[in-house]
Amino acid sequence: MKTKTVFSCQSCGYQSPKWLGKCPDCNSWNSFVEEDYTTPVARAKERVSLYKDEPVLLKDVEFKEAARVKTGILELDRILGGGIVAGSVILIGGDPGVGKSTISLQVSNQLTKINKTVLYVSGEESVSQTKLRAKRLGQADAGNLYIVNQTDLSLIIEYIRKVNPDVVIIDSIQVLFSPEISSSAGSVSQVRECAGLLTQLAKTSGVSIFIIGHVTKEGTLAGPRVLEHIVDTVLYFEGDRFSIYRILRAVKNRFGSTNEIGVFEMAADGLHEVKNPSEIFLSERPKDVSGSVVVPILEGTRPLLVEIQSLVSRSSFGYARRRAQGFDFNRLGLLIAVLEKRMGLHLETEDVFLNVAGGIKIEDPAADLAAAVAVASAFREHMVIPETVVLGEVGLAGEIRSITQVGLRINEAAKLGFKHCILPKNNFKNLEYKKDSIELMPVSTLKETLDIALSLPAQLKGDKK
Repeated sequence: MKTKTVFSCQSCGYQSPKWLGKCPDCNSWNSFVEEDYTTPVARAKERVSLYKDEPVLLKDVEFKEAARVKTGILELDRILGGGIVAGSVILIGGDPGVGKSTISLQVSNQLTKINKTVLYVSGEESVSQTKLRAKRLGQADAGNLYIVNQTDLSLIIEYIRKVNPDVVIIDSIQVLFSPEISSSAGSVSQVRECAGLLTQLAKTSGVSIFIIGHVTKEGTLAGPRVLEHIVDTVLYFEGDRFSIYRILRAVKNRFGSTNEIGVFEMAADGLHEVKNPSEIFLSERPKDVSGSVVVPILEGTRPLLVEIQSLVSRSSFGYARRRAQGFDFNRLGLLIAVLEKRMGLHLETEDVFLNVAGGIKIEDPAADLAAAVAVASAFREHMVIPETVVLGEVGLAGEIRSITQVGLRINEAAKLGFKHCILPKNNFKNLEYKKDSIELMPVSTLKETLDIALSLPAQLKGDKK
């Protein structure tokens, strides 16, 4: 019998009967690989379900609050929505060396302390190598932690049924393979099939599964993107691997918020929680320097104070460059255009660089005003008034638009000793925060903001005699 083949895109999973140079779905080049095509065979497996495979009325469904298991790592528990839900599948992605295996081993150790059984499947390291890494992390004596070096998914499923663990950790999904598929490990077919079988196992048995996935140089999960659709929760590690700080962000969570982040510090004995990230991000902030502005951003339910730095210098090549690190590049171009058109700043021959200190990425529109003030401060070489935070969204007409959760942001700024806060006027009208610990300065236009932010300290309301 002749074996049928199909060409699959290794980036998105698109299939074609012939080879294509460019994928019509994700537009990636040279990503098609020939794989054996087998007709899906219906597998008769027992399914454990609370309801029959028939439609039921929503009002008749008995709702039970999902029991969550605390990992013992507060930052991780908050990202997951309060803990691990039984039967959930959690995907952890990130660059090589960022700390995916480290945090997985730490979670395993913490779960064993509360009498939970954990099966750690290491497909890339031998059992002795995993033991050596656990010893370095000070977790070599963890009880109820089973380690196995295996890449055959059929054997792994047998181990799971034999050990009957509460949590399974797969390190990593790219090295697993199913014997029923002839393609190599890491291909679209293998990753999709392995992730699908593991998800089905988790839903039918109630075992929670952590899956570690590698990230390519483009920043996407190695293999197909269908992984993100199969699992319940997707966590991404952010930050430079050579930096000591790591940010774990939830980009998908069926059991909690998708905007939460956790901040960790990488040390010789593993990842340590950062209790006060705002203080860490501002600990090395320079004094008496132009182009430095502090903004309270919101990540999920957590307010963070971060420093936005800007550098403006005359272009030497006749072509002005714009560079942004941690801030949306297109948004920076929009703010520069507003500063040129509405404020009369001649930035067309200036190189503009913008950086968010600490390696964090900002998507909050409340940082618009702080970025604009930072660029104007660097261009005019005027320092922003000390002990001041700036927040607000900037419109194309130069108006300052209102933002959300202003009170939460101001409270965080007051805790760290800031004395002044520039905020949108519409937020000030509806704000119940009237404490004396921080002076609120409402603004309605960008011009009004720059007049206040770049003025001398003696011109402040609180310093007038």
